[in-house]
Amino acid sequence: MSIAAPEAPALPFAFFELSVVRSRLVSPSMMRVTLGGARLSDFVSGGRDQRVKLFLPHPHQSAPVVPTECGADWFPAWRAMDAGERAVMRSYTVRELRREPDELDIDFVLHGLDSESAGSAGGIRSAAGTTCAAGPAARWAAHARPGDRVTVFAPTVRDNAAVDFRPPDGTDWVLLSADETALPAVAGILDWLPAGTPVKALLEVPHAADKQPLPSAANTDVTWLVRDEAPTGVARGQVALDALRAAELPAGARPYAWIAGEAGTVKTLRRHLVQERGFDRKAVKFTGYWRLGSAEEQLVEEAVAGNPVNPVNEGD
Repeated sequence: MSIAAPEAPALPFAFFELSVVRSRLVSPSMMRVTLGGARLSDFVSGGRDQRVKLFLPHPHQSAPVVPTECGADWFPAWRAMDAGERAVMRSYTVRELRREPDELDIDFVLHGLDSESAGSAGGIRSAAGTTCAAGPAARWAAHARPGDRVTVFAPTVRDNAAVDFRPPDGTDWVLLSADETALPAVAGILDWLPAGTPVKALLEVPHAADKQPLPSAANTDVTWLVRDEAPTGVARGQVALDALRAAELPAGARPYAWIAGEAGTVKTLRRHLVQERGFDRKAVKFTGYWRLGSAEEQLVEEAVAGNPVNPVNEGD
């Protein structure tokens, strides 16, 4: 079976003023926030790992401050603003876009926050009872309430430059490797793939309860890698590498691999595929959604310095 996705052209994006419709826990480590708004009908998703820029207010604000009136020059205008006032900007994957009514789902990893107290008046607590240090997006999602306002920078055309999953023409099977930050993208990819496409997926999550249903018409073989079931002393990233080394991959001469998650792990997995498995470098798409030991704001600055549309940072 051959699958292919077109090359990504530079096509239009727009700002959408949205608000929270509802939120719910998908798993102990994942909060799903549903957004709605009058202009959401103009939002067009390319599916797969479709990214959007999400702008969130600071705790002292009722709405995010974004220079939407600046048109194509919005990014330098946003960057020039006071960091304590301009909206918090992050990249997130579209988990689902629905019509009638128009609704957008975005999933947020809670990063060790105690899900039972998410949104409680007493704040978010870790299992040990101490306050967790969490990023602004995770904190916002944990406390999101209907009516809370956000701004989203998103595509108005289906084939857009914020989709990375683009298997070359002639691809005959797909390998997916991801941690929990990339699960929404994996779900979108599996939903998009043609019926019968052979897929091997290695998906890493913190806890067994974080496994999710991933419906697909593709011929999918999913292996869940649960970190808290790993032997004591096994370093983060080693679980995924050991699983990939041991994996029996589908037959076929033209594979396409998509790898996303912690940056160091992603690079190690790519090296294994190219050097040990013989994958063509051009047939391996790898993206670091976050980086172990790095402050989130540092990653945002590094990402947006190169491209204000496409930077990826889904780690908080």
